[in-house]
Amino acid sequence: MSRDHEAGMPKRALIVLAEGFEEIEAVSPIDILRRARIDVIVAGLSGREVKGAHGIKISADVLLKDAAQDIDALILPGGSPGAENLAKSKELAGLIIKMFKAQKIIAAICAAPSLVLDPTGILENKKATCFPGMENLFSARVKFLKDRVVRDGNLITSRGPGTAMAFSLAIVEALAGKKTADTLKQKILAFS
Repeated sequence: MSRDHEAGMPKRALIVLAEGFEEIEAVSPIDILRRARIDVIVAGLSGREVKGAHGIKISADVLLKDAAQDIDALILPGGSPGAENLAKSKELAGLIIKMFKAQKIIAAICAAPSLVLDPTGILENKKATCFPGMENLFSARVKFLKDRVVRDGNLITSRGPGTAMAFSLAIVEALAGKKTADTLKQKILAFS
């Protein structure tokens, strides 16, 4: 971690986009975290221009292989085939394990908890949620909950596009505190 980052610089989050990502699940956390003054770096898994599941293209700041390693949170949107594409990356799996061991925030939504996080082993004996039906892909040692957002230690999981705002605010709370998250909820009219 760089000295500047330790000395009170904003928290940093890395969101990884693969071809076929779910757009709402990517743009919501990028937007909400930036509103909370969290530095968000968008990393493309295999290219700088990444096309979402519904044809929306996003220009990534960097390729994952070139992304900064001194980050406080890793965010993984779902989508099809986005989550499947994330799951194929050995580099991403290694980063997930490294961040988990360092007790950094790891947040995944939709199909990403079951397809991307669970195969790394980090969900063992943890509570998690995912897109309806994808829980069948969880190993037997994951405690599946139907809640919109589930936080278990440094892990945050969520159900899908309709829960993207609550997911994003949970990440803000984990990185910047409840007061910041509550203030932001008021400002953006997120009362549910």
